[in-house]
Amino acid sequence: MLRKLLKIISLQGQIEDYNEVHESIKQGIVFKGTNLWILVCAIIIASVGLNTNSPAVIIGAMLISPLMGPITGMGYSIAVYDSLLFKQSLKNFGFAVLASLITSTLYFAITPVTTAYSEILARTSPTIYDVLIALFGGSAGIIAISSKQKGNVIPGVAIATALMPPLCTAGYGLATGQFTFFYGAFYLFTINTVCIAFASAIISQFLKFPIRNSQISDIRKKRINQIISAIIIITILPSIYLGYRLAQDEKFKANAQLYTQNISIYRGNYLLRSEVNAPKREIKLIYGGSSLTDGDKDTIISKANDFYLKDAKISVEQGLAINVNIPNQDKSLAKEASLKQEISRLNSLITESRRQSDSIQNRPAIGNQLLSEIKVLYPQITSCSYSDTYVYRKDSIKPEKTGIVIFSYNRYLNNTDQKKVREWIGERLKTDETKVYFERIK
Repeated sequence: MLRKLLKIISLQGQIEDYNEVHESIKQGIVFKGTNLWILVCAIIIASVGLNTNSPAVIIGAMLISPLMGPITGMGYSIAVYDSLLFKQSLKNFGFAVLASLITSTLYFAITPVTTAYSEILARTSPTIYDVLIALFGGSAGIIAISSKQKGNVIPGVAIATALMPPLCTAGYGLATGQFTFFYGAFYLFTINTVCIAFASAIISQFLKFPIRNSQISDIRKKRINQIISAIIIITILPSIYLGYRLAQDEKFKANAQLYTQNISIYRGNYLLRSEVNAPKREIKLIYGGSSLTDGDKDTIISKANDFYLKDAKISVEQGLAINVNIPNQDKSLAKEASLKQEISRLNSLITESRRQSDSIQNRPAIGNQLLSEIKVLYPQITSCSYSDTYVYRKDSIKPEKTGIVIFSYNRYLNNTDQKKVREWIGERLKTDETKVYFERIK
């Protein structure tokens, strides 16, 4: 059974002749004539795609780009210790990058449209996820080159690893003087380059490609491996931090969304707009309706603690105060303000009415509501049940009404998190009498 499994996953039987693979990789690193003009055309197409925010055009540019050749060549040459091939690959790669930057910079310098659309912004913040894409993309690429059945893997790798868009975005940053764009995009391009080359080297060694320099010493090999390890670590470490920041920002946005939903209406005031800046941990709230006092603003801000936003900088502004005299404003504005005040008042009444009916008619739905809110913060919680019950005590004739909440979770939930959930339930249900229990589902 094990032998059959090993035979199924083995690559040795489908590997192309080593010399043919070597010649194929050697031809792919050349950047002159046809390859050079194809590269220039691909750069212009990708720049136009970024400039017009067209994913289809960008994908087309990635399909015809020949940039993968020298990167794969660098990884392969390291694996077989072919210093001459490595120097040629590095030289041609540097020339290709320089030509790409010059072409994209010139394009963005003369184009009348300089807006940074989403396709450009997406290439300025690399994370650890880009490392994973480049590693597995590079692995798929060298496996396809080495295989007798190449198929259509190479175009797919070119799209997945996305070498062209970051280079064009770097050119955009140079052309517009926005160097943060240049640094972010060029770092993403560096991640892709290093990880594709590293994956190519690892797979080449795994496939046991013959060493081209038989006279290289063990000391020299060790030195080369140390240099490669240092380059990989230096390249990847910042992306791990950026990936962590991305996860924290997403968590902040989710908490901020729950928070703004909770304080959308407050004492006749309606939340007109909320602005969330996750990287800076800032939330800006703009209300319309009756004038908010300083105490009202403090109360609104303090509610953020219930949604794990203690460190957030929250500002509350009055966008439209309706209950003030406006003698200098025209009648149409006064009429509009009066209408908005009435809408806000009615929304407040509706909210209060719903809150009252919830305690009578919708008690069974509380568990579902609690689950939908808590699973954003603790995805390991899989179910929630809520019920009302009465507690009879021997020293009291009248029973005490209390609520019971039971959470089920499928992954570890430590005591600190359980305590936070209990505190949140107390704030959410506005009572300290609710009993909260936890059960582990295996």
